[in-house]
Formats: sequence, structure tokens, C-alpha cells
Amino acid sequence: MTRGILIVGNESLLCAAIAAQAVKRVERFAQALLPNRLSEQGRGNPRVLYPSPGSDPSDVNSAAVSLAWNPGSPISARTLVLSAEHQLERIDEAILVCAPPSLRRPVAEILPLDIEILVNDHIKGWFFLVRELAGIFRARRAGTLALVVPDLGSGRDDQADLLGVPAAAAFRALAQGILASSSAEPYLTLAFSSQEAGENENFSAYIFKLIDEANRRNSGKWHKYGRFNFLK
Repeated sequence: MTRGILIVGNESLLCAAIAAQAVKRVERFAQALLPNRLSEQGRGNPRVLYPSPGSDPSDVNSAAVSLAWNPGSPISARTLVLSAEHQLERIDEAILVCAPPSLRRPVAEILPLDIEILVNDHIKGWFFLVRELAGIFRARRAGTLALVVPDLGSGRDDQADLLGVPAAAAFRALAQGILASSSAEPYLTLAFSSQEAGENENFSAYIFKLIDEANRRNSGKWHKYGRFNFLK
């Protein structure tokens, strides 16, 4: 039986690069991509999904089984997990990628709709989904939960990102708490971050390198990608 890989994340080049790595390992994988639902006032430049550098977009798109996900609904989180299990027979590895869109405007100009989207899509949804995945991995006493978040920063002269940075910080705090409480769990939990801009392909390869190893000693740790540690 081939391994079951589920990728869930924001529409982003990072998610595309991770999908390209999955295609190198399995014929089919499941994915749920979270589109940028910000209002037109809050929407920035559209994200480009495919092709990811070095990948064949036809290979990725033909291998991906697209699943629906409404992040603000706990029922949808359960449905997503059940659908992935149905399509793949089982989930061996779940890779959650928090790469939220940015919102750079004065706080007085933020629409209430965009605040609702921030909380529902980019914060609350991850809690619901992690809960469901942890439940099935605990019941099976096997599996890998990988939490991925890039280090989002802004230049000193840039207007503050009032959506992407808070969303990533909430995800990072969630990941840190999960890592701290993972020692007694029968499945593996790994968290990944990177400060290397434009290194999505290598960062994704690094993520899968550690997932492929399935080394218990890597579980419960935060793994920070850098060009030097990837070459080790």
C-alpha cells in the first residue's frame, strides 16, 4: 500500500512546492487549498499556484485529489479528514501549511469582513483540523503530523501586515503547544519554519527529507530550514 499524504494550506508557492515533492513519492495525494477570500479592499496581488519551479504542472495536477474545506466549521474539518481517508485508504502524513495572505493598510480601514476571514480561515480552522488529525493518528497509533509556517517579516519602511503576521503567529503558537505535549503521543509531530526567501523548493525538499526518515528523535521538535543544514 502506498503512503497516504494529505496537504492542507493556503494557496501559495510554498504549498505548490510541497505538492511537487509529494508527486515524487506517490502517484496520488489529497489536498485542500484555502483560497484568498479577502474583500477586494483587502486583497493584494493574486498568488500563483502552479507551476512550481522544477516541477511539471501536469504531473502535480493529475496526482492531486482536491478536497473541499470550510475552515470555520468543525464539521467540515471532520468531513475533510474522512474524505481524505476514503480517497487514500488512510492518512499516513498530514502536512499543514500556514502561508496566509497579507493585509497592509491602516487598521481603521480594515473591513469587519476581513477580520472575520482572519479568525475563521487563518486561525480557528487550524485548531479544528489539528484536533481531527490528532484523533485518527492517536487511534491508529501511527502517523506524522507536520506543521509548516514561514517566518513572515516586514521591512522597516513597510506598512505593518495586519493579517499575515498575526495569523502566522497564532499558528506558530499552536504548533509550539502541540510539540510541547507530543512526547506521550504514538504518532510523530514535526514543525518547520524558514527564513530563506525564495527557497520554497529546497525548503519543501527539507521537509520531506525529515518526514521520509520517520525518526522518532525528530518528533516534538521545531526544525528550522537553512541552506547549510539542508546540505548535511
